Amino acid sequence: MSLPEIVTRADWRAAREALLAKEKAATRARDALNAERRGLPMVEVDKEYVFEGGDGKATLLDLFEGRDQLVVHHFMFAPEWDAGCRGCSAFLDQVGHLAHLRARGTSFAAVSRAPYPRILPFKARMGWTLPWYSSYVSDFNTDFEVTREHEGELVERPGLSCFLRDRDRVFHTYSTYERGLDGLGSTTSLLDLTALGRREHWEKPEGRASAFGAPVGSEAVRYHDEYEG
Repeated sequence: MSLPEIVTRADWRAAREALLAKEKAATRARDALNAERRGLPMVEVDKEYVFEGGDGKATLLDLFEGRDQLVVHHFMFAPEWDAGCRGCSAFLDQVGHLAHLRARGTSFAAVSRAPYPRILPFKARMGWTLPWYSSYVSDFNTDFEVTREHEGELVERPGLSCFLRDRDRVFHTYSTYERGLDGLGSTTSLLDLTALGRREHWEKPEGRASAFGAPVGSEAVRYHDEYEG
């Protein structure tokens, strides 16, 4: 086994400071990339998708739960499977408390192609309470490229898609797949994928933070049991 070199505290501090400079550069580069992502154009979703969840039938607009934005986790769960994907399950396990996303006007939901009666017992087994819907009767998975045909068979892949709502109009703003989910799951990492971002005043483009009148950035952070609604 190859372990790190053993050095003095002074040598460690010098090496750590050199690495810190690169970490700060990476943070600035990430901020610039997030700003460029928020600058992407968006496309209106004019197709009527029907999902099934705990309260019965739902549309894509319903998944917003009245908020401005929606992040959908395309959870790999084919109709014939008895359980969901292990990797997708590990991802959901590390998603932060949804109250923090909701406080910044963003809803989160998992969507799978499996019928809802097959999803429900697995969701109970995992102990999850987050919203989870079946897209079994719609083209949602194929339209957003997470269910694809390969050698005559339908195959699944994980992904995340972001949507923005302007009254009753829904727009698709971003999607990422497979390795694009690496490092995601925290509240801020999910918000960084959205068109409105974290809603911090320092984010570009200017004015986007308060565009929809929601609480702004870190000013909105509370203990998760202190949020109203």
